[in-house]
Amino acid sequence: MASRVSCVKDTLLVIDGHSMAFRAFYALPAENFHTSTGQHTNAVYGFISMLVRLIETEKPTHIAVAFDLSRHSFRTDIYPEYKGTRDATPEEFKGQVELIQEVLSDMGIRWLTKDGYEADDILATLAFEGNQRNWRVLVASGDRDSFQLVTDNVTVLYPGMSTADLRYMTPEAVEAKYGVPPSRYPELAALVGEKSDNLPGVPGVGPKTAAQWIVKYDGLENLLNRADEIGGKRGEALREHAEDVRRNRQLNHLLTDLDVGVGLEDLRRSPTNRQGINARFDALEFGGLRERVFAIAAASDGTPIDEAPAGDDALSAPADENEGAASISPEVAVQPFDADVVSAHAAAHEGENWALIIQGRTAPAQGDAHYVAVACAGAAFVLDCVDASAPQLQSLSALLENAPLITHAGKSVWHALKGRGIDCPLPVFDTELAAYILHPEQRSYEIATLAELYLHHHMDSTDGSDDGLFSLSADGTSLSDDMQRLGAQAGVLLALEPVLSALLRKDKALELLTDMELPVQRTLAVMEDRGIAVDTHALEALSSSLGKDVDQAQADAWTVIGHEVNLSSPKQLQVVLFEELNLPKTKKTKTGYTTNAEALQALFEQTAHPFLEHLLTHRDRIKLKQMVETLRQTVADDGRIHSTFSQVVAATGRLASSDPNLQNIPARTEAGRQIRDAFVAGESFDALLSADYSQIEMRIMAHLSQDAGLIEAFNSGEDLHRTMAAMVFHTPVDEVTPEQRSRIKATSYGLAYGLSAFGLSQQLKISVGEASELRERYFQRFGGVQRYLADIVEQARIDGYTQTMFGRRRYLPDLNSSNRQLREMAERAALNAPIQGSAADIIKIAMVAVENSLVNDGLSSRLLVQIHDELLLEVRDSERTQVEALVREHMGSAVSMSVPLDVAVGWGRSWKDAAH
Repeated sequence: MASRVSCVKDTLLVIDGHSMAFRAFYALPAENFHTSTGQHTNAVYGFISMLVRLIETEKPTHIAVAFDLSRHSFRTDIYPEYKGTRDATPEEFKGQVELIQEVLSDMGIRWLTKDGYEADDILATLAFEGNQRNWRVLVASGDRDSFQLVTDNVTVLYPGMSTADLRYMTPEAVEAKYGVPPSRYPELAALVGEKSDNLPGVPGVGPKTAAQWIVKYDGLENLLNRADEIGGKRGEALREHAEDVRRNRQLNHLLTDLDVGVGLEDLRRSPTNRQGINARFDALEFGGLRERVFAIAAASDGTPIDEAPAGDDALSAPADENEGAASISPEVAVQPFDADVVSAHAAAHEGENWALIIQGRTAPAQGDAHYVAVACAGAAFVLDCVDASAPQLQSLSALLENAPLITHAGKSVWHALKGRGIDCPLPVFDTELAAYILHPEQRSYEIATLAELYLHHHMDSTDGSDDGLFSLSADGTSLSDDMQRLGAQAGVLLALEPVLSALLRKDKALELLTDMELPVQRTLAVMEDRGIAVDTHALEALSSSLGKDVDQAQADAWTVIGHEVNLSSPKQLQVVLFEELNLPKTKKTKTGYTTNAEALQALFEQTAHPFLEHLLTHRDRIKLKQMVETLRQTVADDGRIHSTFSQVVAATGRLASSDPNLQNIPARTEAGRQIRDAFVAGESFDALLSADYSQIEMRIMAHLSQDAGLIEAFNSGEDLHRTMAAMVFHTPVDEVTPEQRSRIKATSYGLAYGLSAFGLSQQLKISVGEASELRERYFQRFGGVQRYLADIVEQARIDGYTQTMFGRRRYLPDLNSSNRQLREMAERAALNAPIQGSAADIIKIAMVAVENSLVNDGLSSRLLVQIHDELLLEVRDSERTQVEALVREHMGSAVSMSVPLDVAVGWGRSWKDAAH
């Protein structure tokens, strides 16, 4: 993007907020930008990205963003049809403008509205005043009416072909494009009309003719007064539509004298509220964008850290709540690791916590610590493990064995140290896990982020030498930047622990860390290191078979339509589906009609067209083949897959699997079962044992709601999914098929979580009336569930959070939001968080108990994987009976409830064979 050079002191950037928001919305696919609660965020992400780029490029000293308050304005009073042909606002866009405004406020940028007027009038007023002061003014707008504002000082930034493409509309550029100076552009527009504003122009008159007339007659009014001098059909049309032209000119005139409630000096950027940005971006689930926002904040005001405003409803300033704890300085004297010095320091501070942090490879079974830093009582010691002597490594190992340790992402620390032959004992505290428990919606738990949130301390992530935290060793030996930075981070961990501990105690959640998450962290580390054996030949054969299925589905699809087409091209598919086959239109997008998987599945269910059948098969097989290829690529040299399990991704407390994601492997489809058949017992083991909970979420619902009917159903051994299927399909309970039961399973959970009659009708493909009757019958039997769900939302609205049976909280500030969409999404989260979170906690308790029991009993059989409610173990035949009894005992007794925990167990050569 090029920028104009100007010698004026101040630069004012004014932005048409809705214009930029819609541009961002259509530039980024809505289906790729949404939170786990369902809020679409593409307009927010694109808007802030474009804004940051403008600030980086133009370096404005003053900024304002103007938004339309509604579609009503003084212009619609004059001409009710004004903008009357515009499409309805897309559902995915709704609610995003409010989110943009919240982010702008956190960025210290003023946003403005004016009842009865449009954003363009606000921009025009501010641009006019900036021009009067001889400032450099930039107007970012997609409305060509803004061209009338252009002067030697005022430039309109008009969108081009992409979000990165802006056309600088200077006086010269406007005249070159339209043949008239900027002040006369609205006269040309009045003649030509503006389709987007529903302003019809003079028939047959285009921009070129209009410009010629305006130049020849020296303006629009002269032209209209002398319209009888113009001959032909165009002259006749001009005379017939003269009043339309005058009306158009009245409507496209931008006001420059509004009282917008602020002066130009009020538009200088305020300091960025970092805590607000962190909280907002965590809720929106944005990652790297926040660093760009912080970068322009630091560049603009030089004070990148500031206090959160009073009343902020997201993240409070924890350090302020814990003055005593926060008074511990993160600054430490960093020095090389000397065994004697470290030993003396440990002796002088016996019993005190030591922070431990590493730099190196942290992948399971492939870890290696390059540098290790430990810190205690104002001193940090950094060891270069690559060049370390055996006595140094032994000294480090002895320190770790005897000191109470504070880690950050301790599982990664364990893997890295194991690669160096050092065993890392269970820490007493982990700052990443603690921060996650406090705010499970947060997107980043990086040390630098936590330092800002909880210590009001800024860490430079790129250059440790500028932090002011480092020192030379006593003998003047210098440390590398990496070693200095690592030592400084260890000091921050040391300072974070008392702050986070105090907050956990305040939330009554410290035991959740010490008794649950830390033991789970160690169990996961061991599981990841073990991995799970894979039959690579079976994966190769499956990949080849799926490849043939892909080719066959493509050939079958081509046969149906009689020609070849790229089945992965949305543009070509649109032509085939909606022009050649004339199928019902799907949802309209900027580039046509959507061809995403959900839309095509619905279209197939509606039409049963064979082309769609083969197209969906083609997509399904490609997806499965990609899954198989990912698995093949992640098999380690030991013939096993070592997936990574994260405790800090899902807000409900569930674990997440990655590299590869084992949770994505389908359990109910034939192709999914074939993939699972490639996971086998490894060398020296005889079988895999699978154990999972039956209907655990419904059982938790029964316990928490104390619904007598639900409790009785479980205590009597009734299969609720089968009962529901009998009700839906009008079939005796003993004749319900497995397919019918499986179809109803999700519906049972949906009703328990408040699924509407309409939603139920969509799931079951029945009428809304039938769904309403079914829903009524469900809650007639289980009325306590309905009351519980209503009560839990109302209580969460008061408390601001929900919690599991074990005190795991999920904060939902949007429960009281004035934005309906945000409020409803928070309500849905409030409904399911206690149930799903409790289920996650129960399997964690069971997992740790099973692992500890296997080890304590001296058994060779071992725990390998946890997938939602399922544990997968590698067993020996000689231990099978003992292991099965052990697993049933610890899973069944993980928690005491009003209904029993039912554990199903199966075993076999492969994961598929172990299914039950």
